[in-house]
Amino acid sequence: MAVKAQLSRDAVLDAAAELVRAQGPAALTMRRLAAELGCAVTAIYWHVGNRETLLDELVARTVKDMGEIHAEGDSPAARAESVALSLRAKLRARPHLIALVHERGLTELMMLPAQRALAHEAHAAGLRGAAAAEAVRALQFQVVGFVLVERNRERAPVQRPGEPDLWDTETAEQDPDLVVAFAAAPDIERLFRATIRGLVASFWGEG
Repeated sequence: MAVKAQLSRDAVLDAAAELVRAQGPAALTMRRLAAELGCAVTAIYWHVGNRETLLDELVARTVKDMGEIHAEGDSPAARAESVALSLRAKLRARPHLIALVHERGLTELMMLPAQRALAHEAHAAGLRGAAAAEAVRALQFQVVGFVLVERNRERAPVQRPGEPDLWDTETAEQDPDLVVAFAAAPDIERLFRATIRGLVASFWGEG
């Protein structure tokens, strides 16, 4: 069996992470990973150990990757918003790996860098103590909750043709424009930014 590339610990972890990212932890078997890498199963054991050790390494990698958050902007409010945007992007990019982190009880550790970045911006905006903690948690919970709703919507079955509309002029309280708005698919990116900006403005001020 010809190895696709020079096998290394990082190459094994990269391939394993891609399998989990694309198909979930159940897809990660040593045989399948060996097939992806074009090597013998024993070579994987030599580089990273057994499957549980491999999963632990992936979790550690994910925690480290989630910690690479850099605030950007000219004000504490703008930088806090940038942290929220970055956090959502990272959560969206690796849902299966995030689930692994959660299963191993390391969610708080994984979220700590984002919390610290937000706390720094809360302090820069003049918030202290309980007020700063509330601002950080409100933004963090909004980001995580929004991502969970996004994921649920993506997994939900598509509404079947012919089903009655959920909104009409009567249920919309005689607001036909509301009926039209609800008939259209939501602009998820715009909605996320609007909710984050509203939260940031309420805690950090307008910047």
